[in-house]
Amino acid sequence: MSNGASGDGRLSRNERREAAREQARTLREEQQKKDRRNRVYLFGGLGVVVIAIIVGVALIIGSAIKPAGPGPLNMASGGLQVSKGLVATTTPALPADAALVPNPVNYANGTVDIQIYVDYLCPFCGQFEQTNAAQIKQWISNNAATVETHPLAILDRSSMGTKYSTRAANAASCVANYSPNNFFDFSALLFTNQPKESTEGLPDSTLKDLVSQSGASDTASINTCIDDVTFKNFVASSTAAALKGPLPNSDVASVTGTPTVLVNGKQYSGSLTDATAFSAFVLQVGSEASASSTATPTPTPAG
Repeated sequence: MSNGASGDGRLSRNERREAAREQARTLREEQQKKDRRNRVYLFGGLGVVVIAIIVGVALIIGSAIKPAGPGPLNMASGGLQVSKGLVATTTPALPADAALVPNPVNYANGTVDIQIYVDYLCPFCGQFEQTNAAQIKQWISNNAATVETHPLAILDRSSMGTKYSTRAANAASCVANYSPNNFFDFSALLFTNQPKESTEGLPDSTLKDLVSQSGASDTASINTCIDDVTFKNFVASSTAAALKGPLPNSDVASVTGTPTVLVNGKQYSGSLTDATAFSAFVLQVGSEASASSTATPTPTPAG
C-alpha cells in the first residue's frame, strides 16, 4: 500500500503518528499547568482557612482568659457601707480580679457594725428587710450603727433564665458606682418590690424606674450600666468569695444561705420575722463591744 506523496494534501502514516504524539504532548502540558493552578488555589484556600481557624481560636482563647472588668466605686469590700445620713463610705474601684478589701472596723467605738449578705430574689431576705428596715434605718440615723449590704447572685436558677439575682445585684452596683448615697434606698426598694422565686423577676425597665424612685443622680449612666450588666463579673466574683469564705472581720466560715447577718462579726441566727429578737441581739453585741467606751450611743429599739 502506498503512503501517498507528501504534496497531495494527505499526511503519511509517520506524519500522522507524529502529529498525534504532538497533540498528546500538548494536552499533557495543558493538564499539568491546570493541575499546578489547582494546587495553588487549593493550598491558597487552605491557607486562608487555616489562618481563619487560628484567628478564631486566638479570639476564643483571648475571650476565655480576658479578666473580669473592674468593680464599681465604693464596693471594694464586695458591699456598700452607709453611716449617719445614709452616706456611703467611699472606696476606689477594684482592678479586674483583685481581692476584696474589707472596710476597717472598730467594735469599741460604740457604733455597731452590721453586715448583711443578701440575694434580692431571696424571700427570707425580704422577710428580714420588711421586719427590721425601720429600726435599722433609725440606728443609722442615730449614728448607733453602720450597715454594709453585700448583694449576691445565688438564685439565678430561680428566675426562669433571666438571671434576676445577677441583674438586681448589678443594678445595685450601678447605683453604688454613680450615686452611692442613694444605694440604701434603692436596695430597700428592690425588697419592697421583690418578685417571687420561679418567676422572671423584675424587668430592666422596672429596675430603672426604681432607680428614679430612689432619687439617684446620673440616671442615664445607671440605666446604661443596667442595660450592659456592666458589673456582672464583679457580682459573680464577690458572690464566689462570700460562698468560699471566710467572711472578713468575723469567725464565720462562709455564706451558706441568705440573709447572712453579722453584728460586730457575730452571726445572727434568730428569727427573721421578729424585730424584737434582732434588736435584742444587736443591743447585746453592741453593749459587749462598747462597755469601755461611751463615745457614741448604743442602739435602742425603734419606737
